[in-house]
Amino acid sequence: MLRHVILFTTLLAIFSGFSGCKKSPAVENNASATTPHRKVLLAGNGGEPKDIDPQVSMGIVEYSLIRALFEGLVTSDPITQEARPGVAERWDISADGLVYTFHLRADAKWSDGNLITATDFVRSYQRMLSPALAAEYAYNLFHLVGAEDYQTGKLTDFSKVGCKALDDRTLQLTLRQPAPFLLQLLAFYPWDAVPIATIEKLGGLEHRGSGWTRPENFVSNGPFVLKEWKPNQRIIVERSPTYWDRANVKLDEIQFFPIESSDVEERMFRTGQLHITFEVPQSKIPVYQRTNPDAVRCAPYDGIYFYRFNVKAPPLDNPKVRRALTLAIDRESLTRDVLTGGEQPAYSIVPPGNDGFVSRNHIEGDLAEARRLLAEAGFPGGKGFPPTELLYNTLEKHRSLCEAIQQMWRKNLGIEVSLRNEEWKVYLDTQHSKHYQIQRSGWIADYADPHVFFDLWETTSGNNDTNWSNKEYDALLRTALNAKTTAERYEVYQKMEKILIDELPVMPIFFYTQPRLISPKVKGYFVTPLDNYPWKYADLVE
Repeated sequence: MLRHVILFTTLLAIFSGFSGCKKSPAVENNASATTPHRKVLLAGNGGEPKDIDPQVSMGIVEYSLIRALFEGLVTSDPITQEARPGVAERWDISADGLVYTFHLRADAKWSDGNLITATDFVRSYQRMLSPALAAEYAYNLFHLVGAEDYQTGKLTDFSKVGCKALDDRTLQLTLRQPAPFLLQLLAFYPWDAVPIATIEKLGGLEHRGSGWTRPENFVSNGPFVLKEWKPNQRIIVERSPTYWDRANVKLDEIQFFPIESSDVEERMFRTGQLHITFEVPQSKIPVYQRTNPDAVRCAPYDGIYFYRFNVKAPPLDNPKVRRALTLAIDRESLTRDVLTGGEQPAYSIVPPGNDGFVSRNHIEGDLAEARRLLAEAGFPGGKGFPPTELLYNTLEKHRSLCEAIQQMWRKNLGIEVSLRNEEWKVYLDTQHSKHYQIQRSGWIADYADPHVFFDLWETTSGNNDTNWSNKEYDALLRTALNAKTTAERYEVYQKMEKILIDELPVMPIFFYTQPRLISPKVKGYFVTPLDNYPWKYADLVE
């Protein structure tokens, strides 16, 4: 699950608060919220979310909020990451691995008090697959019989798609081919049910931004409900009185702050205005490791940081240019000198240790080859290289890396690449509309299986966003799921990764870690490799 990070419009107010001037309303409320009688967790969230509708969201900023507000058929175990019962209390799987039957809890409710039914999931999946909605993560549901044909308009009768409500509490999913990772995938938010009756009433079944996610309209089924949303200031969620497992929810409230600046986050952490940060300034990680090691955590993170190439935008439509740019950067220097969180240089697509998959295909070549390729592409020594722009979303780490890579390209290839930053919501729109040449990006696994790093680049994937398409690659993706064993499936992935390394629609840079500052007051919370820790287990001890 890609997922990473945006403009906090109250920065001036916060900075003035640090200098002794009047605090911003958000900071005033923070101080009053943390009374001994209520457990109120204060968390940085990286940026202003584009939406919190699980069916049209696509980033880590949104994912953090959706984890608090919604729950799917299954959830992830906070320790092992294995699938655990969620809305479904149990399930059965057919011997051929194609039919999954889920038995819903009798006490699973929406926050408006209505029971959650199997029909809620069926109608939610119909909305998710609606061609008019054009959900970026619709391809996640293509494992269902007929789902891809329905989403692309080849099939108009949704009753032929492989999801059926056998009765109010029994949901049956039928797959077009085995997907051994399906249970883990079902914990990912595109598979959540959404409140169809509410969305329908507001006219948003096939439209985005209908207003159903405003606090006065919002209905969800997770451990928390939406209490307040002040754009670019904060989002507040509070404990749900209707959640089936509410007895195990520890916090009364979580306040999420859309802070783009990791420096501001760090200052707020030091002054007690945040319990958890979204990021840590790169320069401050060694300081905390030396002076306050218990506060900083650089946990493993199952993801890759990369640059997208728009392969239809000259000069990036030439694979020799893409390879030259890829070979001309020093990943060891970037992870050693620019980053300080233990990140590892990336020469392949799949992070190490991903459910036993070990990449055999790696980017190979040196600076001499990069220069030769650029010359063969018609730009010897960088001469005549056309204006080219690198887009990144606003965050200090991204800017620092972009500037370092910009300098490497200038020094090693003799080319100039300009930089442009955009706030999170605008940046996502630019990415999806493909109005960029090179774009900073990242992808975090949505579930613990290498498949998540391969279906992303299939032609119809809503998150491909590179204009890259390869028929052999697409066919191999289907072949992988028909493999009889995991070993056979992984061999197909090796072939797919070789195609990606050969054609380079993306430029791998490093494999993530997740540095965060966490107050000792926070108990029962840690950063997981998928960054999907259930908020209901987090606690706060003053």
